[in-house]
Amino acid sequence: MAKPTRCYIVTLILSLFFAHETKAQLTNEKLPLIEILNTLETQFNIQFNYAEDAISDVKIMPPPKRLDLNEVLFYLEEKTDFVYSITIDNMILVVAKNSNEKLQKLSEVMVSGYIVNGINKLKNGAFEIDISDFDILPGLIDTDVLQAVQAFPGIQSSNETVSNINIRGGTHDQNLILWDDIKMYQSGHFFGLISMFNPQITQRVTLTKNGSGTEFTDGVSGTIAMQTDSEVNKNFNGSLGINFIDANGFADVPIGNKSSLQVAARKSISDFTETPTYNNFFERISQDTEVETNDMNIVNSNKTFDFYDVSLRWLYKINANEKLRVNFINVANQLVFNENMVVNSDENSRKSSLTQNSIAGAVLYSKIWNRKWQTALEVYETDYKLKSINANILEEQRFLQENKVSETSIKLKVDYKLSDDLKWRNGYHFVETQITNLDDVDQPLFRNLVSKVLRTHGAFSQLSYQSKDRNTNLNAGLRYNYMGKFNKHLLEPRLSVSHQFMEHFSVEVLGEFKHQNTSQIINFQNDFLGVEKRRWQLSNDNDIPIIKSRQISAGVSFNKNGWLVSAEGYYKNVKGITTQSQGFQNQYEFTKTAGNYEVQGIDFIVRKQFNQFNSWLSYAYMNSDYTFQSLPENTFPSNFDVKHAIAFGTNYSSNHLKVSAGLNWNSGRPKTIPVAGNEIIDNTINYEATNSSQIEDYLRVDISALYDFKLSKTTTANFGIAIWNLLDKENIINSFYRLNNEVLEEINQRSLGRTPNITFRVKF
Repeated sequence: MAKPTRCYIVTLILSLFFAHETKAQLTNEKLPLIEILNTLETQFNIQFNYAEDAISDVKIMPPPKRLDLNEVLFYLEEKTDFVYSITIDNMILVVAKNSNEKLQKLSEVMVSGYIVNGINKLKNGAFEIDISDFDILPGLIDTDVLQAVQAFPGIQSSNETVSNINIRGGTHDQNLILWDDIKMYQSGHFFGLISMFNPQITQRVTLTKNGSGTEFTDGVSGTIAMQTDSEVNKNFNGSLGINFIDANGFADVPIGNKSSLQVAARKSISDFTETPTYNNFFERISQDTEVETNDMNIVNSNKTFDFYDVSLRWLYKINANEKLRVNFINVANQLVFNENMVVNSDENSRKSSLTQNSIAGAVLYSKIWNRKWQTALEVYETDYKLKSINANILEEQRFLQENKVSETSIKLKVDYKLSDDLKWRNGYHFVETQITNLDDVDQPLFRNLVSKVLRTHGAFSQLSYQSKDRNTNLNAGLRYNYMGKFNKHLLEPRLSVSHQFMEHFSVEVLGEFKHQNTSQIINFQNDFLGVEKRRWQLSNDNDIPIIKSRQISAGVSFNKNGWLVSAEGYYKNVKGITTQSQGFQNQYEFTKTAGNYEVQGIDFIVRKQFNQFNSWLSYAYMNSDYTFQSLPENTFPSNFDVKHAIAFGTNYSSNHLKVSAGLNWNSGRPKTIPVAGNEIIDNTINYEATNSSQIEDYLRVDISALYDFKLSKTTTANFGIAIWNLLDKENIINSFYRLNNEVLEEINQRSLGRTPNITFRVKF
């Protein structure tokens, strides 16, 4: 029996050896990436999100089993042409390294191409503009972020500027504008005619009208949050462009395998040439100001305007779980002109100027501790300064005005994954805001300097639920705010609920309480040369109250076969506004009192996509009323009560050509007119009931086209042309009355006339 036993043992050993060898050979073979990802999902209890056709043909050697998750992801990045990015809820996005396609979680989007490609409706009630996938809108060729948000129903600018965006009847200072989580107190170049945020570095914009997350404070009317690219780029790319307003450049420079630096810059070309677009813009901003017309025999000369902006984002991927981001932005506008007058044959000349600057920086550090815990620490400093020097040549006087804002913010967010369906976010937020206003006159000597500081502590908590079929989404939370200076405690609940049913239908309910401590004083006389009429002020919990809002909205959508039909009704109440912040130009222009406004409305849109064509029609109805208890008229229509607004557009998009045309119409803003036949009493204008009349209807037609072509294998270019107000309609955007030597004058301010723009860009 010994011999058979020895043979059996030898045979068993050889079998185990060859089995081991066979297994080793099998594991050393390349396997499909999809199969490897499926195995890793089971091994680490994670989920990969990818476009199947993008990775279907990829095969690699499986990663060694001894590696942890971070090491596995690093291995996959080394062996494939993809980036593996862990999201806040531990889903891993698989994105091509050399592609501008930005993959996002499919679960976030409720409606893609809400208006045009690149504009999506998210399941939390917000809207997203993906710049990398953005189509084209009428009148725009470079994606002006703050012009683009005005394409949504319920949002418009009463004077065609991005520094006066009205979200559902609110004033511009009630909008929270963020650039990579930094609050910005300035929004435009050319004093509001174009956005100051360079679209070449801004990759994504999120618009929230209602139901915002508990981590956000301020912005009682809405939030516009801009984000740069959140991934490290491992290949250099850049662009150079020029249009009738500015020259600009962008570069994304990889620094090793874990870091990349993005830099973008723009500068106006008025130093070299004055285009028709520049001339139209300059005429528009100087309309009815001291820049356009001066007193008596004073002649203005050497009028120049210049602007620039520089943006920077440095991203360092420490490892698969840790990231560091640094941001910087610097923006400037400058208007200069000379006032000239001949006195006793001697020519006197003095310079007046207006400058507007913003500078800000931020640091973000985020870390995924494990599959359940993640933290993020955000710190920023933002500073804004508006300064004018008004030279009064008649009185030999210099009038200096300054408005400064300096704000520091620290925010800590902690995310915990309770289960696959339920996530919990908590955090702390500290904000210190200082606002300084200066008025300084040299003859006679007068100086008034007012500087105030307010510190706010906030704690927030929010639960996020998503059903297993991803049809039901719920975000519910509470924010607590404490202002020690006023001994104020504010509780602010937030809610967003959405549900998809019957495959093509969805409903949503949104609600929020919010507050803000800053607002703007609007003076339409000669503050800041009459060009920039707004200065920031800080609440004092007395005659300048803390502004508080309450909103609720509900909507339903149908989306099938390229058709989208969506309607949303809303109610908003905002308390603590002041008459000085609302831009009155009637009997209440210099009245100082506090009150509130109430808005009810409906936003409606129908959109149809057909092959390469896309058309949409939106309608917004709004009823907005003020209530000021101390005024003779307690309740009357608000200055932004535009009852009806309609937008229609259509575009065509192919691989190389994009064309778009559209029409914008609204029923006009309210205005207050004098009593016919009894216009003046005691040298004072005798007005009818406040805002009982209306400016005439507004109508504008815009067109734009963009053509892409190749210059070489690695270089592409595009050429675009746009015409704003194609029909050259003379729209009145503001109308008011003044007494001039006891004679009543009606002053009508008009919108931009026909304004062309041409752009050329090279990408490499």
